[in-house]
Amino acid sequence: MTQDLKRADIQIIQRILPHRYPFLLVDKVEEIDGTQSSVGYKNVTMNEPHFQGHFPGTPIMPGVTIVEAMAQTAGVMIGVALDQLDRNMLIYFMSIDNCKFRRKVVPGDVLRMDVKTLRGKPGGKIWKFSGVATVDGEMAAEAEFMAMLDLPKVDA
Repeated sequence: MTQDLKRADIQIIQRILPHRYPFLLVDKVEEIDGTQSSVGYKNVTMNEPHFQGHFPGTPIMPGVTIVEAMAQTAGVMIGVALDQLDRNMLIYFMSIDNCKFRRKVVPGDVLRMDVKTLRGKPGGKIWKFSGVATVDGEMAAEAEFMAMLDLPKVDA
């Protein structure tokens, strides 16, 4: 049962999220506290495709991918808490609010994403989260975001 998990490595993440390279943006999730909070990590590397054009000669991780990485961290947390391994759960953005970017994220950085649930409960479709992304303790981005869960029907 996944509810007992407190961490998710890349194999578990891929059993929860449908994302794959180049759009799987979280490498591990730790400190999973049920549906309440979790911490995700993304190792930022130069071989990621967005660095070819953002920006040539000065590679910077796009802000939208930082927010997506925070959302994927939340998705893994919910997937673990709701026992969604190998269940084809989908999660869709509904809104992004109060989003701010404070620091460039560049190849070689380790992006830490602290995510907390603001609203949502097991059985509910609509969830709201807050996320803070940091590099070496320095804030890179923060945002609140809402998502809709599309949970597969369970045969009785």
